[in-house]
Amino acid sequence: ILKQQGYATAIVGKWHLGDHSDFLPTRQGFDWFFGLPYSDDMTARVWKKDGSRWPPLPLMENEKVIEAPCDRNTLTKRYTERAMEWIDSHKDKPFFLYLPQAMPGSTRTPFSSSAFRGKSKNGPWGDSIEELDWSMGMILNQLTKLGIDKQTLVIWTSDNGAPVNPDRTDLGRGSNLPLHGRGYTTGEGAFRVPTIVWQPGKVPPGTICEELASTMDLLPTFAKLAGGRVPVDRKIDGKNIAPLLFGIPDAKTPHEKYYYYHQDQLQAVRSGPWKLFLPIKPTVGHPHFKGGENETLLFNLLDDVSCQSNVASQHPDIVKRLMHFAEGARKDLGDKGRRGEGQRLPGKITIPEN
Repeated sequence: ILKQQGYATAIVGKWHLGDHSDFLPTRQGFDWFFGLPYSDDMTARVWKKDGSRWPPLPLMENEKVIEAPCDRNTLTKRYTERAMEWIDSHKDKPFFLYLPQAMPGSTRTPFSSSAFRGKSKNGPWGDSIEELDWSMGMILNQLTKLGIDKQTLVIWTSDNGAPVNPDRTDLGRGSNLPLHGRGYTTGEGAFRVPTIVWQPGKVPPGTICEELASTMDLLPTFAKLAGGRVPVDRKIDGKNIAPLLFGIPDAKTPHEKYYYYHQDQLQAVRSGPWKLFLPIKPTVGHPHFKGGENETLLFNLLDDVSCQSNVASQHPDIVKRLMHFAEGARKDLGDKGRRGEGQRLPGKITIPEN
């Protein structure tokens, strides 16, 4: 969409949307790719039933492997340097850079370069975060020095919450407190992530927006800002959130509802401050499941961000409304394991969490 509006496009970092040639970034609209074709922990996983594993983790430029196994200690530094080189060479025309960093990643021991190793008070995890902070600072400084800071919208956000349980005292893999639930679940600790938006003269400094938005919204938002259009031959779930990003007074979320799927199972629905966990026997990934079939759970996330007080019995009208939304999701997207009546999503494969 952005290429059609004359934008140069690049991805530096993790792709993880298909490593066969037809699915690589250069076949999906990106002019240039430098990074990993999948997650940095994939080499530790069994790939086939015969016990064979993923090959050594490859670092790629476009469609060519240039290093295998790649040196993960230097990824953040190299990603930053190559991203800055690309920005410098495209500073005189519109560009879109997608920079999904590898760190802290999915491995139990994150990596960092020698300049940051041992720098933090939180071990390898903290060291990798320190280097990410350096990386973002270097890029923002570059945009300012090149004189294109006021023309460049920067959005920084996270992938998902930390993979540890929030009640652990060991912060070696981060923390989601006060949010409930570990990463890779349908809990707030997994889905709710930080987002920082920066564009001098356009984004009001020091402001906070608490309206609901999603990374799904970036496609239609960027299309609108670039003067393009989203595809009309398919359903696009995201919506234009530019009014939220630029601090338009009284701007509200364009979303009436959100669905929380764990792979192909609908587990929760949210509308406004209310989040409803459905009365199901979950497959995996349910942050409140204690065995058997889960009860109906309703939380007011404005009053109870930690999801400690189930108020379903006090608000039957809200439960009914969110249950109605859930039925709409099931008709649109399917649902697996719904009291034995569920259906598998077409084209989806259920992968064990571990």
